Amino acid sequence: MSENLAALAYLAASLCFIMALRGLSSPETARAGNVFGIAGMVIAITTTLLLPEVVSYVQILAGIVVGGAIGTFIAVRIQMTALPQLIAVFHSLVGLAAVLVAAAALNAPEAYGIAAGAGIKVSSLIEMSLGTAIGAVTFTGSVVAFAKLQGLVSGKPLTFPGQHLLNALLGVALVAAAVWFVLTGSHMGFWALAALAFTLGLLLIMPIGGADMPVVISMLNSYSGWAACGIGFTLENNLLIITGALVGSSGAILSYIMCKGMNRSIINVILGGFGGEAAPAPAGAGDEDKTVKPGSAEDAAFILKNARSVIVVPGYGMAVAQAQHALRELADLLKKAGVGVRYAIHPVAGRMPGHMNVLLAEANVPYDEVFELEAINRDFASTDVAVVIGANDVTNPAAKNDPKSPIYGMPVFDVENAGTVLFVKRSLASGYAGVDNELFYRANTMMLFGDAKKMCEGIIKALG
Repeated sequence: MSENLAALAYLAASLCFIMALRGLSSPETARAGNVFGIAGMVIAITTTLLLPEVVSYVQILAGIVVGGAIGTFIAVRIQMTALPQLIAVFHSLVGLAAVLVAAAALNAPEAYGIAAGAGIKVSSLIEMSLGTAIGAVTFTGSVVAFAKLQGLVSGKPLTFPGQHLLNALLGVALVAAAVWFVLTGSHMGFWALAALAFTLGLLLIMPIGGADMPVVISMLNSYSGWAACGIGFTLENNLLIITGALVGSSGAILSYIMCKGMNRSIINVILGGFGGEAAPAPAGAGDEDKTVKPGSAEDAAFILKNARSVIVVPGYGMAVAQAQHALRELADLLKKAGVGVRYAIHPVAGRMPGHMNVLLAEANVPYDEVFELEAINRDFASTDVAVVIGANDVTNPAAKNDPKSPIYGMPVFDVENAGTVLFVKRSLASGYAGVDNELFYRANTMMLFGDAKKMCEGIIKALG
């Protein structure tokens, strides 16, 4: 394939990726966005394989077969509840790939066209240092995020004395190692840079608590894009540069939106400085004098049947129980009885951006019934029943009235203002942030203990 034809093909692939991002910005156009993304990737891979620089198709095809087989296996077996962990793993692979490509270019600069005499071009050394630093931080940071989401380590902030000072010193050392590598092209300087970045990525994500994980996932997505962009310069591949920049910028914009939804600072996210200042209170501490009002599916059915308006607040508990289909069936029954039903989605509900939207779309919940926090929060005061299914931190009044709470300042739903709150939850355990929810003990709250799917099915049976 000629150079001009390859450039045109890469341009077409880039346009497909732009259309994919546009499509994925809304549930109504998400399928079309996925199609554009697939088409762009097919064009990109085909064009790359037809370039004259390719010397061995055997290794490439072997990689495609192995990677494709692993990807297919994961896609078939993965549960919706495990998507956040999967995304974290994918981010880590992108970061590690950036480091490995830079290492390969360092060892064989002639093969990458970046050699300059006995060394490597200064511009290429700068690109390699940036790609390696961002990629290494992305790799270890994503591994920590995966471990927290998977429950392999505690979701609570992991802190120790002097942590911020250590991070600052590592940051200074990282910059010094990058300068050393750029000035000398030293292999030792490169691996010192990589080691410092790996360590910094680990320490940046450790102090971030579970409630902030959706923002972390979004930010790591941005990091992986910029890592790919940096390595794109090393490989002199325009498509990789464009695609990396698209992923990096879109991830950064999403992170900013998520931070607004949590009342966090984007600077603190980048520095990994939030979520670790205050240790959450132990779940259930001081609850001896608190009582809850437990209820049954029949009780909930009676309350819902006599309501005029209902707002459903889904959370991670709904995802774990795979209750979205039963929930939609319940909503359909209520709507047939003349009850108005809407859904309220918090920007950080679940464990990744858009988690609840995907689940509700899978259950064919009409898009016009799904509202974001700012659009629906004021309506709770005029709503007869708020049904909270597995959501905890995003409904916790402590975010508004307890300055000592680690989630204080985070915008939450005003579900306590509804006439009745039906809270579907397995137990009184704290949410992912490790904070007890005082909403459990409010006079207008009825706790429906049990699996969310079974509870919805029980209410459907009682309504019938």
